[in-house]
Amino acid sequence: MAAGSSEPPAPRGTTRDHGTGGPALVPDDLPDGLVVADHRGRVVTFNRAAARICAVRTGDVLGLPLEKALPLEDLKGRRWWELTDPFGGLAIRAGQPERNLLLPGGREVLVSARYVREEPLGPVRQVVVSLRDTEARRRTERSHAELIATVAHELRSPLTSVKGFTATLLAKWDRFTDDQKRLMLETVDADAGRVTRLIAELLDISRIDSGRLEVRRQPVDLAAAVGRHVHALVAAGQPPERFLVRLHRPLPALWADPDKIDQILSNLLENAVRHGEGTVTIDVAPAPLKNDTEGTAVTVSDEGPGIPEESVNRVFTRFWRGSKRGGTGLGLYIVKGIVEAHGGTISVERARGGGARFRFTLPEAAPAYLA
Repeated sequence: MAAGSSEPPAPRGTTRDHGTGGPALVPDDLPDGLVVADHRGRVVTFNRAAARICAVRTGDVLGLPLEKALPLEDLKGRRWWELTDPFGGLAIRAGQPERNLLLPGGREVLVSARYVREEPLGPVRQVVVSLRDTEARRRTERSHAELIATVAHELRSPLTSVKGFTATLLAKWDRFTDDQKRLMLETVDADAGRVTRLIAELLDISRIDSGRLEVRRQPVDLAAAVGRHVHALVAAGQPPERFLVRLHRPLPALWADPDKIDQILSNLLENAVRHGEGTVTIDVAPAPLKNDTEGTAVTVSDEGPGIPEESVNRVFTRFWRGSKRGGTGLGLYIVKGIVEAHGGTISVERARGGGARFRFTLPEAAPAYLA
Protein backbone atom coordinates (compact mmCIF):
# COMPACT_ATOMS: atom_id res chain seq x y z
CA MET A 1 0.00 0.00 0.00
CA ALA A 2 1.29 3.51 -0.83
CA ALA A 3 2.57 5.62 2.04
CA GLY A 4 -0.18 7.62 3.72
CA SER A 5 -2.98 5.47 2.35
CA SER A 6 -5.53 4.45 4.97
CA GLU A 7 -7.88 2.75 2.52
CA PRO A 8 -7.40 -0.98 1.91
CA PRO A 9 -7.25 -2.08 -1.71
CA ALA A 10 -10.53 -3.12 -3.30
CA PRO A 11 -10.99 -6.82 -3.92
CA ARG A 12 -9.99 -7.99 -7.40
CA GLY A 13 -12.84 -7.66 -9.87
CA THR A 14 -14.67 -4.77 -8.18
CA THR A 15 -14.31 -1.06 -7.62
CA ARG A 16 -15.81 0.94 -4.78
CA ASP A 17 -18.92 3.03 -5.14
CA HIS A 18 -17.47 5.67 -2.75
CA GLY A 19 -20.70 6.11 -0.84
CA THR A 20 -22.97 6.66 -3.80
CA GLY A 21 -25.21 3.81 -2.74
CA GLY A 22 -24.98 2.21 -6.17
CA PRO A 23 -23.60 -1.24 -6.91
CA ALA A 24 -19.85 -1.67 -7.19
CA LEU A 25 -18.46 -1.76 -10.71
CA VAL A 26 -17.39 -5.19 -11.91
CA PRO A 27 -14.44 -4.88 -14.33
CA ASP A 28 -15.47 -8.04 -16.17
CA ASP A 29 -18.64 -6.20 -17.24
CA LEU A 30 -16.62 -3.55 -19.08
CA PRO A 31 -16.51 -3.82 -22.90
CA ASP A 32 -12.86 -2.74 -23.03
CA GLY A 33 -9.84 -4.34 -21.48
CA LEU A 34 -8.90 -3.05 -18.00
CA VAL A 35 -5.57 -3.70 -16.32
CA VAL A 36 -4.70 -2.19 -12.94
CA ALA A 37 -1.28 -2.32 -11.27
CA ASP A 38 -0.72 -1.34 -7.62
CA HIS A 39 1.97 0.96 -6.22
CA ARG A 40 4.55 -1.83 -6.56
CA GLY A 41 3.77 -2.27 -10.26
CA ARG A 42 2.07 -5.64 -9.68
CA VAL A 43 -1.11 -6.47 -11.56
CA VAL A 44 -4.16 -6.59 -9.27
CA THR A 45 -6.92 -6.43 -11.91
CA PHE A 46 -6.97 -8.04 -15.33
CA ASN A 47 -10.55 -8.21 -16.61
CA ARG A 48 -12.11 -10.66 -19.02
CA ALA A 49 -11.87 -8.34 -22.03
CA ALA A 50 -8.14 -7.78 -21.38
CA ALA A 51 -7.60 -11.53 -21.16
CA ARG A 52 -9.40 -12.00 -24.48
CA ILE A 53 -7.46 -9.25 -26.21
CA CYS A 54 -4.09 -10.49 -24.87
CA ALA A 55 -4.98 -14.18 -25.33
CA VAL A 56 -3.95 -15.08 -21.76
CA ARG A 57 -5.69 -16.38 -18.66
CA THR A 58 -6.36 -13.88 -15.89
CA GLY A 59 -5.01 -16.21 -13.22
CA ASP A 60 -1.66 -16.48 -15.02
CA VAL A 61 -0.93 -12.74 -14.91
CA LEU A 62 -2.31 -11.53 -11.57
CA GLY A 63 0.57 -10.56 -9.32
CA LEU A 64 3.07 -10.27 -12.16
CA PRO A 65 4.95 -7.03 -12.83
CA LEU A 66 3.00 -4.87 -15.26
CA GLU A 67 5.68 -5.05 -17.95
CA LYS A 68 5.57 -8.87 -17.89
CA ALA A 69 1.79 -9.23 -17.70
CA LEU A 70 1.38 -6.70 -20.51
CA PRO A 71 4.54 -6.81 -22.66
CA LEU A 72 3.79 -3.94 -25.01
CA GLU A 73 6.01 -2.52 -27.73
CA ASP A 74 5.60 0.57 -29.87
CA LEU A 75 5.46 0.38 -33.65
CA LYS A 76 9.27 0.73 -33.77
CA GLY A 77 9.79 -2.34 -31.59
CA ARG A 78 10.73 -0.45 -28.41
CA ARG A 79 9.46 -1.68 -25.04
CA TRP A 80 6.70 0.70 -24.03
CA TRP A 81 6.99 0.44 -20.25
CA GLU A 82 10.70 1.27 -20.39
CA LEU A 83 9.91 4.32 -22.47
CA THR A 84 7.07 5.61 -20.31
CA ASP A 85 8.36 4.55 -16.85
CA PRO A 86 5.11 5.33 -14.98
CA PHE A 87 6.55 4.81 -11.47
CA GLY A 88 9.89 6.52 -11.96
CA GLY A 89 9.13 9.13 -14.59
CA LEU A 90 8.13 12.76 -14.25
CA ALA A 91 5.83 13.41 -11.31
CA ILE A 92 3.70 15.81 -13.35
CA ARG A 93 2.56 13.09 -15.74
CA ALA A 94 -1.06 12.06 -15.39
CA GLY A 95 -0.95 9.19 -17.85
CA GLN A 96 -0.50 8.31 -21.51
CA PRO A 97 -2.91 9.19 -24.36
CA GLU A 98 -4.37 6.45 -26.53
CA ARG A 99 -1.97 5.05 -29.10
CA ASN A 100 -1.40 1.96 -31.21
CA LEU A 101 0.93 -0.58 -29.57
CA LEU A 102 1.89 -4.17 -30.28
CA LEU A 103 1.40 -7.31 -28.22
CA PRO A 104 3.70 -10.33 -28.62
CA GLY A 105 3.11 -11.81 -32.04
CA GLY A 106 2.52 -8.39 -33.57
CA ARG A 107 -1.14 -8.00 -32.69
CA GLU A 108 -2.08 -4.31 -32.65
CA VAL A 109 -4.09 -2.82 -29.77
CA LEU A 110 -5.15 0.66 -28.68
CA VAL A 111 -3.71 1.48 -25.26
CA SER A 112 -4.17 4.40 -22.89
CA ALA A 113 -3.01 4.72 -19.28
CA ARG A 114 -3.80 6.84 -16.25
CA TYR A 115 -1.48 7.36 -13.29
CA VAL A 116 -3.38 7.59 -10.02
CA ARG A 117 -1.73 9.68 -7.31
CA GLU A 118 -3.03 10.46 -3.84
CA GLU A 119 -1.80 14.02 -4.13
CA PRO A 120 -0.35 16.18 -6.91
CA LEU A 121 3.28 15.31 -7.63
CA GLY A 122 3.04 12.40 -5.18
CA PRO A 123 4.08 8.83 -5.94
CA VAL A 124 1.96 6.77 -8.31
CA ARG A 125 -0.47 4.63 -6.31
CA GLN A 126 -2.03 2.81 -9.26
CA VAL A 127 -1.58 2.54 -13.00
CA VAL A 128 -4.88 2.01 -14.80
CA VAL A 129 -4.55 0.75 -18.37
CA SER A 130 -7.32 0.58 -20.96
CA LEU A 131 -7.04 -1.83 -23.91
CA ARG A 132 -9.15 -1.77 -27.03
CA ASP A 133 -9.12 -4.18 -29.93
CA THR A 134 -8.38 -2.46 -33.23
CA GLU A 135 -10.51 -4.79 -35.35
CA ALA A 136 -13.56 -2.50 -35.33
CA ARG A 137 -11.42 0.45 -36.34
CA ARG A 138 -9.77 -1.63 -39.04
CA ARG A 139 -13.18 -2.59 -40.43
CA THR A 140 -14.12 1.09 -40.58
CA GLU A 141 -10.84 1.95 -42.29
CA ARG A 142 -11.34 -0.88 -44.80
CA SER A 143 -14.87 0.36 -45.48
CA HIS A 144 -13.58 3.88 -46.11
CA ALA A 145 -10.80 2.55 -48.34
CA GLU A 146 -13.31 0.47 -50.29
CA LEU A 147 -15.57 3.50 -50.67
CA ILE A 148 -12.68 5.59 -52.01
CA ALA A 149 -11.66 2.82 -54.42
CA THR A 150 -15.24 2.42 -55.66
CA VAL A 151 -15.67 6.15 -56.15
CA ALA A 152 -12.35 6.43 -58.00
CA HIS A 153 -13.35 3.56 -60.29
CA GLU A 154 -16.83 4.96 -60.96
CA LEU A 155 -15.50 8.46 -61.64
CA ARG A 156 -12.69 7.38 -63.94
CA SER A 157 -14.88 6.10 -66.77
CA PRO A 158 -17.27 9.07 -67.21
CA LEU A 159 -14.52 11.65 -66.66
CA THR A 160 -12.33 9.94 -69.25
CA SER A 161 -15.24 10.06 -71.69
CA VAL A 162 -15.98 13.73 -70.94
CA LYS A 163 -12.33 14.68 -71.32
CA GLY A 164 -11.92 12.70 -74.53
CA PHE A 165 -14.99 14.01 -76.30
CA THR A 166 -14.50 17.64 -75.28
CA ALA A 167 -10.84 17.56 -76.32
CA THR A 168 -11.80 16.02 -79.66
CA LEU A 169 -14.53 18.58 -80.30
CA LEU A 170 -12.26 21.50 -79.43
CA ALA A 171 -9.46 20.24 -81.65
CA LYS A 172 -11.52 19.11 -84.67
CA TRP A 173 -14.83 20.93 -84.43
CA ASP A 174 -15.08 21.71 -88.14
CA ARG A 175 -14.51 18.09 -89.18
CA PHE A 176 -17.68 16.76 -87.59
CA THR A 177 -21.24 16.93 -88.84
CA ASP A 178 -23.98 18.37 -86.64
CA ASP A 179 -25.29 14.87 -85.91
CA GLN A 180 -21.84 13.72 -84.78
CA LYS A 181 -21.44 16.75 -82.57
CA ARG A 182 -24.87 16.18 -81.04
CA LEU A 183 -24.03 12.51 -80.33
CA MET A 184 -20.77 13.43 -78.60
CA LEU A 185 -22.39 16.21 -76.58
CA GLU A 186 -25.22 13.88 -75.51
CA THR A 187 -22.60 11.38 -74.33
CA VAL A 188 -20.79 14.11 -72.41
CA ASP A 189 -24.09 15.19 -70.84
CA ALA A 190 -24.96 11.61 -69.81
CA ASP A 191 -21.53 11.03 -68.29
CA ALA A 192 -21.66 14.34 -66.45
CA GLY A 193 -25.01 13.20 -65.05
CA ARG A 194 -23.36 10.00 -63.78
CA VAL A 195 -20.72 12.04 -61.97
CA THR A 196 -23.38 14.31 -60.46
CA ARG A 197 -25.39 11.32 -59.20
CA LEU A 198 -22.30 9.72 -57.68
CA ILE A 199 -21.39 12.91 -55.84
CA ALA A 200 -24.96 13.14 -54.56
CA GLU A 201 -24.72 9.54 -53.30
CA LEU A 202 -21.48 10.31 -51.48
CA LEU A 203 -23.03 13.33 -49.80
CA ASP A 204 -26.02 11.23 -48.75
CA ILE A 205 -23.76 8.55 -47.28
CA SER A 206 -21.80 11.17 -45.36
CA ARG A 207 -25.01 12.63 -43.91
CA ILE A 208 -26.44 9.21 -43.07
CA ASP A 209 -23.27 8.04 -41.33
CA SER A 210 -23.01 11.25 -39.31
CA GLY A 211 -26.73 11.38 -38.46
CA ARG A 212 -27.12 14.71 -40.30
CA LEU A 213 -29.53 13.67 -43.05
CA GLU A 214 -32.18 16.40 -43.11
CA VAL A 215 -35.82 15.56 -43.79
CA ARG A 216 -37.89 18.53 -44.96
CA ARG A 217 -41.46 17.36 -44.56
CA GLN A 218 -44.23 18.41 -46.91
CA PRO A 219 -47.53 16.80 -47.90
CA VAL A 220 -46.69 13.98 -50.32
CA ASP A 221 -49.09 12.14 -52.63
CA LEU A 222 -47.37 8.76 -52.63
CA ALA A 223 -49.68 7.26 -55.23
CA ALA A 224 -48.93 10.11 -57.65
CA ALA A 225 -45.19 9.76 -56.99
CA VAL A 226 -45.32 6.06 -57.88
CA GLY A 227 -47.22 6.91 -61.07
CA ARG A 228 -44.59 9.46 -62.10
CA HIS A 229 -41.75 6.98 -61.72
CA VAL A 230 -43.56 4.25 -63.63
CA HIS A 231 -44.34 6.73 -66.43
CA ALA A 232 -40.65 7.76 -66.56
CA LEU A 233 -39.54 4.13 -66.91
CA VAL A 234 -42.07 3.55 -69.69
CA ALA A 235 -40.88 6.70 -71.45
CA ALA A 236 -37.32 5.34 -71.18
CA GLY A 237 -38.30 2.23 -73.12
CA GLN A 238 -39.84 -0.22 -70.67
CA PRO A 239 -43.10 -1.83 -71.88
CA PRO A 240 -46.17 -0.48 -70.01
CA GLU A 241 -47.47 -3.99 -69.36
CA ARG A 242 -44.41 -4.75 -67.26
CA PHE A 243 -45.77 -2.63 -64.39
CA LEU A 244 -48.75 -3.32 -62.17
CA VAL A 245 -49.70 -0.59 -59.69
CA ARG A 246 -52.27 -1.45 -57.01
CA LEU A 247 -53.57 1.32 -54.78
CA HIS A 248 -55.46 0.42 -51.62
CA ARG A 249 -57.42 3.52 -50.66
CA PRO A 250 -58.07 5.49 -48.58
CA LEU A 251 -54.43 6.29 -47.90
CA PRO A 252 -53.51 8.30 -44.80
CA ALA A 253 -52.03 11.75 -45.26
CA LEU A 254 -48.26 11.58 -45.53
CA TRP A 255 -45.78 14.28 -44.57
CA ALA A 256 -42.35 13.50 -45.95
CA ASP A 257 -39.48 14.94 -47.96
CA PRO A 258 -40.62 14.73 -51.63
CA ASP A 259 -37.08 14.59 -53.03
CA LYS A 260 -36.09 11.81 -50.62
CA ILE A 261 -39.26 9.84 -51.46
CA ASP A 262 -38.32 10.13 -55.14
CA GLN A 263 -34.88 8.72 -54.31
CA ILE A 264 -36.44 5.73 -52.56
CA LEU A 265 -38.87 4.96 -55.37
CA SER A 266 -36.29 5.51 -58.10
CA ASN A 267 -33.81 3.11 -56.48
CA LEU A 268 -36.34 0.37 -55.77
CA LEU A 269 -38.04 0.50 -59.18
CA GLU A 270 -34.80 0.68 -61.14
CA ASN A 271 -33.45 -2.18 -59.04
CA ALA A 272 -36.53 -4.29 -59.88
CA VAL A 273 -36.25 -3.47 -63.58
CA ARG A 274 -32.49 -4.06 -63.79
CA HIS A 275 -32.18 -7.20 -61.66
CA GLY A 276 -35.69 -8.64 -61.82
CA GLU A 277 -37.79 -10.18 -64.54
CA GLY A 278 -41.46 -10.36 -65.48
CA THR A 279 -44.02 -8.03 -63.96
CA VAL A 280 -42.96 -5.41 -61.44
CA THR A 281 -45.80 -5.00 -58.94
CA ILE A 282 -46.11 -1.90 -56.76
CA ASP A 283 -48.60 -2.00 -53.90
CA VAL A 284 -49.42 1.17 -51.97
CA ALA A 285 -51.59 0.59 -48.92
CA PRO A 286 -52.36 1.98 -45.47
CA ALA A 287 -50.35 0.29 -42.71
CA PRO A 288 -51.08 0.41 -38.99
CA LEU A 289 -47.88 1.09 -37.07
CA LYS A 290 -46.83 0.82 -33.45
CA ASN A 291 -48.46 3.01 -30.81
CA ASP A 292 -51.72 3.01 -32.80
CA THR A 293 -50.30 5.43 -35.39
CA GLU A 294 -51.14 5.41 -39.08
CA GLY A 295 -48.69 4.97 -41.90
CA THR A 296 -48.30 3.95 -45.51
CA ALA A 297 -46.61 0.85 -46.87
CA VAL A 298 -45.13 0.52 -50.34
CA THR A 299 -44.18 -2.91 -51.67
CA VAL A 300 -42.13 -3.41 -54.82
CA SER A 301 -41.83 -6.98 -56.06
CA ASP A 302 -40.58 -8.63 -59.23
CA GLU A 303 -40.50 -12.12 -60.76
CA GLY A 304 -36.76 -12.49 -61.24
CA PRO A 305 -34.31 -14.91 -59.63
CA GLY A 306 -34.64 -13.17 -56.28
CA ILE A 307 -31.98 -12.66 -53.64
CA PRO A 308 -30.03 -15.67 -52.34
CA GLU A 309 -30.96 -16.45 -48.76
CA GLU A 310 -27.37 -16.04 -47.60
CA SER A 311 -27.32 -12.49 -49.01
CA VAL A 312 -30.57 -11.18 -47.48
CA ASN A 313 -28.81 -9.76 -44.43
CA ARG A 314 -26.37 -7.84 -46.63
CA VAL A 315 -28.80 -6.24 -49.07
CA PHE A 316 -28.85 -2.87 -47.28
CA THR A 317 -25.10 -2.72 -46.63
CA ARG A 318 -22.60 -0.72 -48.63
CA PHE A 319 -21.40 -2.13 -51.95
CA TRP A 320 -23.91 -4.97 -52.09
CA ARG A 321 -24.83 -5.74 -55.67
CA GLY A 322 -27.36 -8.13 -57.15
CA SER A 323 -26.58 -11.04 -59.42
CA LYS A 324 -25.77 -8.71 -62.31
CA ARG A 325 -22.90 -6.26 -62.20
CA GLY A 326 -23.61 -2.57 -62.43
CA GLY A 327 -24.00 0.45 -60.20
CA THR A 328 -22.00 1.40 -57.15
CA GLY A 329 -23.79 -0.88 -54.69
CA LEU A 330 -24.69 2.17 -52.59
CA GLY A 331 -28.31 2.72 -53.62
CA LEU A 332 -30.05 0.38 -51.18
CA TYR A 333 -27.81 1.52 -48.33
CA ILE A 334 -28.96 5.08 -49.01
CA VAL A 335 -32.61 3.98 -49.31
CA LYS A 336 -32.46 2.38 -45.86
CA GLY A 337 -30.91 5.53 -44.40
CA ILE A 338 -33.60 7.75 -45.92
CA VAL A 339 -36.46 5.52 -44.76
CA GLU A 340 -35.09 5.38 -41.22
CA ALA A 341 -34.54 9.15 -41.20
CA HIS A 342 -38.31 9.44 -41.80
CA GLY A 343 -38.97 7.14 -38.84
CA GLY A 344 -39.93 4.24 -41.10
CA THR A 345 -38.71 0.70 -41.70
CA ILE A 346 -37.65 -1.29 -44.75
CA SER A 347 -37.28 -5.01 -45.34
CA VAL A 348 -36.66 -7.50 -48.14
CA GLU A 349 -37.85 -11.04 -48.67
CA ARG A 350 -38.63 -13.51 -51.41
CA ALA A 351 -41.80 -12.74 -53.37
CA ARG A 352 -44.53 -15.37 -53.71
CA GLY A 353 -43.83 -16.00 -57.37
CA GLY A 354 -40.08 -15.79 -56.93
CA GLY A 355 -38.07 -12.63 -57.21
CA ALA A 356 -37.38 -9.98 -54.61
CA ARG A 357 -39.98 -8.19 -52.51
CA PHE A 358 -39.00 -4.85 -50.93
CA ARG A 359 -41.41 -3.25 -48.47
CA PHE A 360 -41.02 0.06 -46.71
CA THR A 361 -43.36 1.84 -44.33
CA LEU A 362 -43.53 5.52 -43.50
CA PRO A 363 -45.40 7.08 -40.57
CA GLU A 364 -47.93 9.82 -41.18
CA ALA A 365 -45.64 12.22 -39.28
CA ALA A 366 -47.85 15.30 -39.49
CA PRO A 367 -46.20 18.47 -38.11
CA ALA A 368 -46.92 19.29 -34.48
CA TYR A 369 -48.95 22.40 -35.35
CA LEU A 370 -51.47 20.20 -37.19
CA ALA A 371 -51.91 17.77 -34.29
